[in-house]
Amino acid sequence: MRSLSISAAKLPATRWVSENSIATNQISREQSAMLTSHTVPENASTKFNRRQFIVKSSSALAVATAGLAAGCVTSATAARATLIGTQLYGWGQYYERDGKKMADHLDEILSAVRDCGYDYAESSLDYGRPENNEQFAARCRAKGLRPVSLYTGGRLHEEGKAPDTVARILAAAKVCTTQGFSIINCNPDPIGREKTDVELSTQVRALKQLGVGLNSLGMKLGIHHHTPEMKNRAREFHFNFENSDPSVVGFCYDVHWVFRGGLKPDAVLPIYGNRVVSWHLRQSRDGIWWEDVDKGDIDYAGVARFARRNGLPPLYTVELALEKGTKITRNVVENHQRSRAFVRTVFAG
Repeated sequence: MRSLSISAAKLPATRWVSENSIATNQISREQSAMLTSHTVPENASTKFNRRQFIVKSSSALAVATAGLAAGCVTSATAARATLIGTQLYGWGQYYERDGKKMADHLDEILSAVRDCGYDYAESSLDYGRPENNEQFAARCRAKGLRPVSLYTGGRLHEEGKAPDTVARILAAAKVCTTQGFSIINCNPDPIGREKTDVELSTQVRALKQLGVGLNSLGMKLGIHHHTPEMKNRAREFHFNFENSDPSVVGFCYDVHWVFRGGLKPDAVLPIYGNRVVSWHLRQSRDGIWWEDVDKGDIDYAGVARFARRNGLPPLYTVELALEKGTKITRNVVENHQRSRAFVRTVFAG
């Protein structure tokens, strides 16, 4: 999503709609064909024998699932308390519909978040003014909410700019870690076209530097995705993971964006589940975003079973959003109450 900083004067009206072994849960670009829920044209560099690939991929997925189950369930993950939070982006959309700026009503929103039963609120990392992250944490604590995670973008694909972007995010993260934040979810900036191999290599180097830096602060990096990263068989999506270590470059699994990008959730998890550090949850029906998280196009019960069975981090962020065709029958508070209840029942029940 585009940055939605608490200090911003305007709220963005729309969101972007826009190691090579199974043991480390990495996957070749060819293998992604099995994961896609729609047909994507091949390019010349990714031709392969489909019948051979399907047999090979099915076997690889079975091995990956067994390996993940064996490697992820530990006493630490099993004992971890489930936390359910909400991304403030959706709240901002509702307020914008009423002609209000979210920044002018932040305390009111945080009170509503608390009253809905959420444990935390996720906003955008302000790496231009790091002190604003400290102020946001204080406002959350004043409402009984925990500092857990923040979201950011970042121009990481340009050789001359990526190091500065990493340095600025890490400088802000130093403030965040003193306030109790433990995760930075980062969606590298899209550029209106597919990134070249050189640009993706630059981006991965930057992500690894960012992940190492965050780890040194006791924090985790989770890579988030929108549809631009899912083009051409999710080329950028896979490239980031294929060329990095899970302990450094984690996964903020926004289940619906990955689904909308063509990758089936129940197939993605056996491959990249060991990278998950946080979750973003949204639902749709007939392809259109639903007003709350409930039953719909995504089988969240199946996702939850996998997460519990494999001890994946139980940090679930409800992120409601509106688009053309979304049917709105309830207010923002009711939809977030219902979503929280659904997530609690399905993922922690």
